[in-house]
Amino acid sequence: MEVTIMVAQDELLTIMYNLILNPATRDWEREQLATAKNTIGAGASFSAALATLEGKLRPLALRNNLTPDVADFYALVVGDVAEADTFDLSRHFNPDAPYEDRAIFAGGCFWCMVEPFEQRPGIQAVFSGYTGGTIDHPTYDQVLGQYTGHVEAVEIIFDTRVVSYDDLVTLYWQITDPTDDMGQINDRGDQYRPVIFVRDDKQRAIATASKQQLDASGLYGKPIVTAIEPASTFWPAENYHQQFYKKNPKRYRLLERSRKQYLATQHLFGRVRVGLKQLRGQNK
Repeated sequence: MEVTIMVAQDELLTIMYNLILNPATRDWEREQLATAKNTIGAGASFSAALATLEGKLRPLALRNNLTPDVADFYALVVGDVAEADTFDLSRHFNPDAPYEDRAIFAGGCFWCMVEPFEQRPGIQAVFSGYTGGTIDHPTYDQVLGQYTGHVEAVEIIFDTRVVSYDDLVTLYWQITDPTDDMGQINDRGDQYRPVIFVRDDKQRAIATASKQQLDASGLYGKPIVTAIEPASTFWPAENYHQQFYKKNPKRYRLLERSRKQYLATQHLFGRVRVGLKQLRGQNK
C-alpha cells in the first residue's frame, strides 16, 4: 500500500519516538515502531520504512485492534484526515462561565454516549473519558481490563440558561438500560456499569428524585440499579475515542443501531406493562 505522508518527516519520527516511550503502547507495537525508526536511522528510505510499518500495523488497524495512540498514528500514515485530527481538550481544562455547569454520566461504551447529548441545544462540549477509579491517567487498555476501577463515561459542559441538569438526566434514562448494573446491552463488564456522577448536593437531589420517579413509573419490570456516586477526577480518553461517531460513522451506526433497537423494545414493553396495569385498575 502506498502511504500518504500528511506531516513532516521529523514530526512523524517524533511521534514514533513518543509512542515507543508511551507505556500504553503494546510490546508488539513498540517493536514494530522501534524497528522502523532504527531502519530510518540507519539510512534507509523513510517512505519505504514507513510503508513496511504500515503493512505490519494494517491487520490490527482493520480489526480496530491497535492501541488508541497508535491508531491515531496509523491514521496519519494512511492519510485519514478525519480520524487523525487531534481533538481539542482545552475546554475540559478551562474554567466554566458562571452560567455553565458539568454533568458526568456512565452508560456503557462512551462511543455511543456522545452524540445524543452533543446534538441538544445548550451543550458546549462533550468529552469521552474515564472516572471513578483508583489511579491517575488511566489508559484504555487498563480500563478495558478492569484493572483500575474506572468506568467509561462522558463529561458534558452545558449552558444552564438553555438546558437544565434535570433535562440531561431525563435524556440519560432514555439512552441507557437502568436495570443492568453489569454493563449496558452488548457492553459487558464493570467498566460499562451505569452511573450518574454528581458534583454537588443539587445534582444529587435532582438525580435521586428522577431515579425514584422512574422506579415508581412501572416502566421496568426489574429494579432501577443505576448508581448515583460522587464525581471524582474525570480523565479524558485518548484522541482516538473523542468524537468517535464523527470519525468512524459506519462502525458507530452499527453499534448505535443495535443499542437503539434494544432500548426501543425495552421501552415498548414498558409502555405495554404500564398500560395493562392501568387497564386492570380500571376494571376493578
